[in-house]
Formats: sequence, C-alpha cells, structure tokens
Amino acid sequence: MKTTAILLFSYFLLTVLSCKQEKNSAQHYQQENEQANHWSYSGETSPEHWIEIEKNSDCGGEYQSPINIIHKDVDSVASKNDLEIQYTPTTLISKVENNGHSIQFDFEAGDSISYKNKTYFLKQIHFHEPSEHKINGVTYPIEMHLVHVNKAGEITVIGLLGEEGDESQLFEFFESFLPLEIGARKDIHQKIDLSELFLKDKHFYSYYGSLTTPPCSEHVNWVVFKEPIVLSVEEVLKLKNNMPINNYRNEQPLNGRVVRLNY
Repeated sequence: MKTTAILLFSYFLLTVLSCKQEKNSAQHYQQENEQANHWSYSGETSPEHWIEIEKNSDCGGEYQSPINIIHKDVDSVASKNDLEIQYTPTTLISKVENNGHSIQFDFEAGDSISYKNKTYFLKQIHFHEPSEHKINGVTYPIEMHLVHVNKAGEITVIGLLGEEGDESQLFEFFESFLPLEIGARKDIHQKIDLSELFLKDKHFYSYYGSLTTPPCSEHVNWVVFKEPIVLSVEEVLKLKNNMPINNYRNEQPLNGRVVRLNY
C-alpha cells in the first residue's frame, strides 16, 4: 500500500512538472514569436510588412508619412505666422535612450510651439538616416524629428533635413552622450538651447499625415523645413553608428493631400 502511494505521488509530481515545463515552453515560444513579429527596418519586419504585423495600427491608412514633396506641385500660401517657435535656453533634456529604432532625447516641460493657434509642447527628438521625407526626390543624409504634443493629445512634428558641411555645436552636444547600446539610457537633466537651429526666418512645407513608425497614427500635423540644417560628416556618421542601418520608412502616396509652402 505504501509503495503504491509513493508511485502515485511520483506520477502526480512528474505530471505537474511536465505541465509546468510545457507552459513555460509555450510562454517562451510566445515571447519569441512576439519579438520576431515586432517591427523593424529590415527583413520580414521591415516597413513593407508593417501592415501585416501591426494589425491594430494605422500603417495601412490613406494619410501616411513620409512623403516626397514636389515643390512645383505645392500650394504656396503666405501663412508663415501659423507657426510660432517658443524655444528657450533654459529647457532641460531629461534623458537619452537607444530604443533599438533610433536615438531619442526626451525633454522636460519648457519648450513649445504655437501651430494654428494651438500650443504644442516639445516631448522628444529622434533621428533617421537617411532622411524619410524627400524634396523633389532628393534624399538627405539625416532627418531630425521634433515631436510636440498638446494637452488634447494632438501631435505636430517638425522635420529638419540635414546636409553635410560645417560642424554643429548642437549636434556635438547631442553626441556627447553617445555611444549608447540598444536598450540603454542615460539621465541628463542639462540645459539645451534649440534656438540655435534658427528656424524662425525659414520657409516650411506643411501637410496632414501620420507618425512614421508603428502604430503609424494619423491626425499628425507635419512641418518640414525647406532649408536644411548643416552638420559635419563626422557627426552624421556618429549618429549612424548608434542606430539601425537605414532606419527610415519608405515613401507614402499623397492620396489627394495638399502640401503647402508657408512663406
């Protein structure tokens, strides 16, 4: 009787352990599968496949970004006053992170813009190499996105195209926190003066689009400056070495949207 009880207990224990192992294996497989299906910029999870793998996203929407801006086709309007940049030299960067898709700098409250009479607060800056937006089919070495959000959750993104030339003190400051491994972050809490970008007297294109990364949310105001910013070849390469190769989304169709040149 005692032997039978021991055998039954052993069988029960083996069954429990086997089920637990199967459950752990299933969870591990599910995690691996979710990771494998996560979006990226290459292979089977590249931008061409985002519609397939990001089921609940807007990636297949009608008003997607980025676009190729053809200058001769834009609607020129004297509405430069639509955008008022309110960057101050006392704004603090809170942290920098390599999120596996780009280098991203997060900001504390301070800098803001006024766009079409609404105030949007600067939340973060990140980079794409080469550029996502094109002007007359020209791809630039780098594009910098300044993401602003208002209290209602509406988004306005400023896109700055970069060309190679003289060294930029602003980019030297950004890159002083690099290199940064994927998944790593650094707390900063230092002042930065984005007025060095000298955006107030420049022309810009504007259109209605989306985020350029999943979930590709639409209802995004895009402000893409016509005149590029300048940074050195070395600065371009240093950013490039800390991000995925070609971390840009492919060009999206206009689908009847109007692009305006604000002057």
